[in-house]
Amino acid sequence: MLKILASSAAIRRLAELARDQRGVSAVEFAMLLPLMLTLYLGGVEVSQGVAADRKVTLTARAVADLVAQSTSITDTQMTDIKSAATAVSAPFSSANLKLTVSQVKITDTQGDAVIDWSDASANNTARAVGAPVTLPTALKTCSGPPCYLIWGEVQYSYRPVIGYVVTGTLTLKDQIYMRPRQGNSVCRGNACS
Repeated sequence: MLKILASSAAIRRLAELARDQRGVSAVEFAMLLPLMLTLYLGGVEVSQGVAADRKVTLTARAVADLVAQSTSITDTQMTDIKSAATAVSAPFSSANLKLTVSQVKITDTQGDAVIDWSDASANNTARAVGAPVTLPTALKTCSGPPCYLIWGEVQYSYRPVIGYVVTGTLTLKDQIYMRPRQGNSVCRGNACS
C-alpha cells in the first residue's frame, strides 16, 4: 500500500511540475541569450569595420585632393598633408594607417606610366621613382604626353575591439587618382618638370 501511495504522490508531483509555467521564460531567455549577444556584438563589430573602411576611403581622397590642388609641394606642406590625413582618419589609430601619395607620369599615347615622385607616411615606404604603374584603362588617355595624375593610396590594419564575431586583423585599402588642378603637374623637390 505504501508503494501505491508513493507512486501516486510521485505521479501527482510530476503532473504539477508539468503544469507549472513559472520558469519557462527564464529557460527561453537562457536559450536565446547566446544568439542575442552574438547579434549585438556582431552588429557593433561590423559597424565599426564599415566606419573604418569609410575613413580609409575619405583619407585616400583627402590626401590626393590636397596634393592635386597645389602647383608645388614642399616638405613642410607634405608633412601638413600627412597630418591632415591623420585627422581625417580619427578616431581610428594613426599607428595602423599607412599612406602613400605619388605623382604618376603618363609617358606616351599608349598610356604607359611611371612614378614621377612619391611620399609615404613614416610607417610606410614610398614608391620608387621610375617604377612602372598599371593604370585603369579609363585613365590612360592623355591629350599630349607627358600627362600627370596624383595617386593617393591608404591602407589601414583594422583589429576589432571585441573580437567576438570578427576575429583577427582586417587590411582595409583604397586608392584614388586625381588630375592636378592648377597645372599639368605638381612639383615636388627635384621632380619639377
